[in-house]
Amino acid sequence: MNKFKKIITRIGVFYIPLGAVLVFVLMPFFWAISTSLKRSQDVLSGAVKYIPDPITFENFISVWKVNKFYVYFYNSLFNSTISVIFILVLSVANGYAISRFKFKGRNLFMVILLCTQLMPAILFIMPLFLVFKNMGLINTPYSLIIFYIVTQVPFNTLLMKGFVGNIPKTIDEAAMVDGATRMRVIFTIIAPIILPGIVATSAFAFIGCWNEFIVAFSFISSAKMFTIPIGLKFMIGEFSVDYSSLAAGSIIGLIPPVALFAYIQKYLIEGLSSGSVKG
Repeated sequence: MNKFKKIITRIGVFYIPLGAVLVFVLMPFFWAISTSLKRSQDVLSGAVKYIPDPITFENFISVWKVNKFYVYFYNSLFNSTISVIFILVLSVANGYAISRFKFKGRNLFMVILLCTQLMPAILFIMPLFLVFKNMGLINTPYSLIIFYIVTQVPFNTLLMKGFVGNIPKTIDEAAMVDGATRMRVIFTIIAPIILPGIVATSAFAFIGCWNEFIVAFSFISSAKMFTIPIGLKFMIGEFSVDYSSLAAGSIIGLIPPVALFAYIQKYLIEGLSSGSVKG
């Protein structure tokens, strides 16, 4: 009897709330997939159909070819990948420096890094637009890459500081006794040890770059330089919206982040848990 009560309690306390949250989170994704597989006339007919009838993949083909989503996909992938590489290198080096060296103002420096995350991106658009315009970077992917690096390095530096702080300093000392330089210690000894943390950080950095809209919309005006968020925005017309194609474009934009998190799920959980423990 007590065992039965425990099962009922577990279901009521854990599984039912988790199931409700799961439905709440997945319903928009299900509706987007359903809409992307419908014909435009079926979406606008007014009849609510959760399962498309008939199912069509024409929206994906049209979005990819006619709306040139292959160009937007490449631009988003290029900008995000290059940004993440620089973000990781700088964050690992900065996190190592803050974790291993004691200097005046270190705590204040970390507070300043954290405070940079409290400022909305829209505050930087006007001054950065003027700077990038004078440098000839407006309407180029490099303006976005520089912005992503500058804005994401501070937070990721704090994450890396936590990961590196869990590694004993004796490892560094032993390597340097054997003749290793500081840079070699960071990137050939420390980096492999904190690989789960690097994977977790890279995932969040990639998503931040991939989903960014307001800065890309402000700095990019040429269609051949559009990223996926801008491409989706321009699919919304002044007097009409092709909801089926818009949903198909959204699903295409979801594929890399979902695939990334599915692939690195093990490292992601391990990295986040290891970074939360003070060594």
